[in-house]
Amino acid sequence: MKLVEPPSCSSASAIVFIGRNQRGQWVAQEQNGLYGGLFVSRAQAVKYALFENGHHPESIVELAREIELDMGEAPTISSAVRRVA
Repeated sequence: MKLVEPPSCSSASAIVFIGRNQRGQWVAQEQNGLYGGLFVSRAQAVKYALFENGHHPESIVELAREIELDMGEAPTISSAVRRVA
C-alpha cells in the first residue's frame, strides 16, 4: 500500500517559485517559504509544485536566476521570471 501525503498548501493562489540553485539542483519553494524541496529534474519540481498548490500551473513561476531553498524566509525574487503554464 502506497501512502500519499496531503498537500501542504491551504491556499490555491500560492505562488511557487522553481529554478536551479548554485549546485544545479532544481528548487521549488512557496513564496512565503511554507513548503519547498530540492529535485533532480525540472519535471519533478513542477510536479511537486502542482501537487502542493492544488494543480494551478498559472501560479508557478520559473526564475531565470539562481534560487536557494530556505525554509526560514521567502525566496529572493529575480526581476527576470517566466510563467510555467
